Amino acid sequence: MTGGTMATIEEVARAAGVSTATVSRALREQSGVSERTRKRVRTVAEELDYSISRSASGLATGRTRRIGVLVPYVSRWFFGQVLAGAEEVLRSAGYDLMLYVVGDREGRERFFRELPVRRSVDAVLVLTLSLREKEADRLRELGVPLGFVGGRMDGFNSVWIDDYGGGMLAVRHLLNQGNRDIALIHGGAPDSLNLPAPHERCTAFRDAMAEYGVPVRESWLCTGDFSVSGGRRAMNRILADELRPTAVFAMSDEMAFGALHALRDHKLSVPREMMIVGFDGHEMAECSGLSTVVQPVHEEGATAARLLLEQLQQGGDETRDVVLSTELVVRSSTTGHDSM
Repeated sequence: MTGGTMATIEEVARAAGVSTATVSRALREQSGVSERTRKRVRTVAEELDYSISRSASGLATGRTRRIGVLVPYVSRWFFGQVLAGAEEVLRSAGYDLMLYVVGDREGRERFFRELPVRRSVDAVLVLTLSLREKEADRLRELGVPLGFVGGRMDGFNSVWIDDYGGGMLAVRHLLNQGNRDIALIHGGAPDSLNLPAPHERCTAFRDAMAEYGVPVRESWLCTGDFSVSGGRRAMNRILADELRPTAVFAMSDEMAFGALHALRDHKLSVPREMMIVGFDGHEMAECSGLSTVVQPVHEEGATAARLLLEQLQQGGDETRDVVLSTELVVRSSTTGHDSM
């Protein structure tokens, strides 16, 4: 078929006497295809000048050398660090990233309706989105290795931390310093994004307060949009309440930085008049004196990438579930040392 239009996968399937799914699995070196069928599909693909790879060397394996990454944001520090960790591992193995940002309901619905990653990537990595079952099924139908950072999902290699446990560490630390009036600056992510971490950390806040018999003041629960400016606005709203808390749990370090700015604007002493603890382990936390729950963000992306590469190299449908640890690091934004 030289000089004309490249053959389609349907034409290869008809010529080889197999289904399009078998053609895809055979060229991607996936399991479930006999060696005899695999060789026949390769031969037909070569004869028809068909390849789902960008390079001649990819014809035998059907590899595109690209990994699709589905992410809700790219401007937030957490996502940038996860992407950096994944990109380093994949680049060293000769793979490129194809980024798909679904930061709103419309973008998310369009992605899963059109599924632009079809036939253009060797694997898909999803960052922190809790996929609805129909969405997960759409990705499983691609027949490529799937990875998930930020939670656990059937059929996906999963890399995550215990967000609930980390949240409990943060709030118990504030309670153990004698605080009973504690505010929460949460992410406030739109329901359309369905992010698991904010839910887990909010639940931890309420459960830790209940564990110590301390009531939650709803007017002290404010959204900070996981940004510095959002954290500053949230802290200002909390300070405008008729009662003032003595401590704040910010569900991300970036929101905590914004809250520290607001406290400085109001000339409030940290930690004497207000304690604050964050979550993430941002590189600016140390120089800001911020107590925080540190998670290995860069390693989360790197681990997820390594799991995808292992599955690509070994074939098969077996997936792995990896839980990475968190640690509470106490600095000058809170006082004393937590015994937990």
